[in-house]
Amino acid sequence: MSEDELTAPGSGPTEDRIAEVLRRGEVELLGRMPWSSNATFLVEASLEQTAVRAIYKPHAGERPLWDFPDGLYRREIAAHVLSDHLGWDIVPLTIERDDLVHGVGSLQRFIDADFEQHYFTMLEDESLHPQFIRMATFDFVCNNTDRKGGHCLLDADGHVWGIDNGLSFHAEFKLRTVIWDFGGEPIPEALLEDLQRLVDDGLPDGLSRLLGAFERDAVLVRARALLRSGVLPVDDTGHRHPWPLV
Repeated sequence: MSEDELTAPGSGPTEDRIAEVLRRGEVELLGRMPWSSNATFLVEASLEQTAVRAIYKPHAGERPLWDFPDGLYRREIAAHVLSDHLGWDIVPLTIERDDLVHGVGSLQRFIDADFEQHYFTMLEDESLHPQFIRMATFDFVCNNTDRKGGHCLLDADGHVWGIDNGLSFHAEFKLRTVIWDFGGEPIPEALLEDLQRLVDDGLPDGLSRLLGAFERDAVLVRARALLRSGVLPVDDTGHRHPWPLV
């Protein structure tokens, strides 16, 4: 495949075509991603002369955790479903495939980013701050317990993506993130309107098979809390940080 057929944002296949290729394409493993605690693979899905690179996280490669239910890959998918439903475009397209070499798992569009950049380097660019405020709001609602600096990716179009969302949506409040620089700042009205729509209309149907009932209820509880306060939370304990930070 030529570089033109890959999926850098702003070029190549349309979003609908990318979704079709991820869902129906033949998938080839390219290699294992380094520094991942669970089995994580870079793959390429191909369909009718279109190639899309993706990140494959098979259920079979997950290490059991005492504080999270089995099936973290479902939470990767749930994060995309919620991000898409809110219209916030934070989590890359993430789907479930059950026909791949290591079995059922999540398949997430690969973001061709500047991997020298992370949250702490991007924070110096004030033009990106609105995106980080949106991500901080999202992480509170989905209860992300592992928002490391390296989980924030900057693509060639200046869009910031949030990846590695498997440790999210716990019913118990466990927020751990590096994005505390905006604590106490007002949440933009547009984001509050989206949260109000979420509360009024309820969660998207796709979350019902991905999360437990208490976990789904907790999403709405956290959304209501932000609507009442109108500001981003502050970490008064100093302990709500992931490790390592990047």
